[in-house]
Amino acid sequence: MAAAILVIGTLDTKGEEFEYLCTQISARGHPYLVMDVGVMGVPKFQPHIAAAEVASAAGHDLQALRERADRGEALAAMAQGARLLATRLFNQGKLAGVVSLGGSGGTSIATAAMQALPVGIPKVMVSTMASGDIRPYVGAKDIAMLYSVVDIAGLNRVARQIFDNAAGAICGMVEQRARQTAHGSLAEKPLIGATMFGVTTPCVTQVRQLLEEKGFEVLVFHATGSGGRAMETLIQDRFFAGIADITTTELADELVGGILSAGPHRLEAAAHTGTPQVVSLGALDMVNFGPLETVPAPFRGRRLYQHNPTVTLMRTTPAECASLGTLIASKLNRSIGPTALLVPLRGISMIDAPGQPFHDPEADEALIQALRTHLDRKKVTLVELDLHINDPAFAQAVVTWLLRLMQPGQGEVTAAGSLQ
Repeated sequence: MAAAILVIGTLDTKGEEFEYLCTQISARGHPYLVMDVGVMGVPKFQPHIAAAEVASAAGHDLQALRERADRGEALAAMAQGARLLATRLFNQGKLAGVVSLGGSGGTSIATAAMQALPVGIPKVMVSTMASGDIRPYVGAKDIAMLYSVVDIAGLNRVARQIFDNAAGAICGMVEQRARQTAHGSLAEKPLIGATMFGVTTPCVTQVRQLLEEKGFEVLVFHATGSGGRAMETLIQDRFFAGIADITTTELADELVGGILSAGPHRLEAAAHTGTPQVVSLGALDMVNFGPLETVPAPFRGRRLYQHNPTVTLMRTTPAECASLGTLIASKLNRSIGPTALLVPLRGISMIDAPGQPFHDPEADEALIQALRTHLDRKKVTLVELDLHINDPAFAQAVVTWLLRLMQPGQGEVTAAGSLQ
């Protein structure tokens, strides 16, 4: 069976709309598979994957879900089943892309399945929710959200235009991916993931340039919460040959309550997958807030720095830095692959240097001492360098160590970060 476009829909309430969408996909020459995720009624047409199969995949009985009539339970069950079945179809080479139409419930189910698929697999969601906060639906995946304008309730002149565009979008994405695959452009150079903030830009820019000279392609993620989540997701999907996680600042926002947290699982994917990683302490001297007037009242007396009119930075304290060191050590100690932590002893951001507003040797020492105390040296190599994070020599050390970790047996690395 050739890979097909998976159409996920509640056929009991929106069968007419999904049938129309399928005809538009077929008219463009693409095969499709319909997965019914409706619970409460009879589907308007026969799907390829019935609702009972979706429920069963998640360990539920469809009839029991109907009898309990608990909408929340039913949505969760069908989302889990859709996610598992979509992943199975992809692993079997039967899935070329995913498209759906829905309100809040249908969107939750379909995007749960979309989020389970790797980045690059075409994903289009037509939703009544797409003009609001779509973060819960998109997560860290490349889901194209298309606002339905009108409710998905029948075929009218507006709905047909939106559905036509959705069919054109998913078919065009599938065709583009097929061309990339045919030309070999999806697997050219080994990928490296790197993290950057404005205050670590000199370091990361040089790291990227040095790695590109070595034949790697470097994906740089802006460490603003969504960037960290996206990188963690791609690591989990095993996109990368190695990681240069230079800017771990999102951990400070998660710990203290800033606005750029990447969530509690930041700095865990590489450890879990065994991906070779070099980690550093970039911008752990700061917690991020919005404009100055938005800084929470308990923090107003802290050391603040107005980075620009919309971003206010707050210096982390020695106690917070000690907690961050302990947290980083606990995460890195779970590594099953080669891991090195590179510590710049002369400062961890552009504004953490002598004469700069966040220069605080006591706080930096608390961070470093916690790492020295809690790191498992059998699993993590700790490298302390008498450099600032933005010194060219520090960038060179990051690259040298990462190459060494990705190619074991190619020589020993000195404390200065050069291969012998």
